[in-house]
Amino acid sequence: MSSSVTLPQALRAWAQVFMRRSMTDFMRYARDSGLSMQQLGALFYLCRRDSRGVSDIGDDLGVTSAAASQMIERLVQQGLLERSEDPHDRRVKQVVLTAKGKELIERSMQARQGWLEKVARLLTPEQQETIIASLKLLTEMAQALDQEDLLSEDHGFLMRKKR
Repeated sequence: MSSSVTLPQALRAWAQVFMRRSMTDFMRYARDSGLSMQQLGALFYLCRRDSRGVSDIGDDLGVTSAAASQMIERLVQQGLLERSEDPHDRRVKQVVLTAKGKELIERSMQARQGWLEKVARLLTPEQQETIIASLKLLTEMAQALDQEDLLSEDHGFLMRKKR
């Protein structure tokens, strides 16, 4: 099994196609839904974290609290988000996804990943099994690297904190 293409080159080529295709489909979905990428970013942020305050969302998106507040207001008006009082501090407003917001996120993920189904249908069952086994191994290795990165970040934090 001699090849002039190295594994890192093959991985880069796949990642490039994957990102270009999935982002193109995702951006098309955003445009068709009438939402900006920043608005979708806020929805995804809340999808991963349940409820958060306006300033948390602004921090995550790299915008001011005022800009985040305006964006959230538009999303509330569209029925995608809901605001409520923080049970611990009534001055703070918590923001959560509505059922309509969760549905929109699900549809955006389907739009972004739908082409993968088409690619899978082009492969024979044997090819699919080979790729599944390879992707499982790659995923395990990537997760191991993630854990190493987290541990070294935690260790670095502990080292800085002790000083």
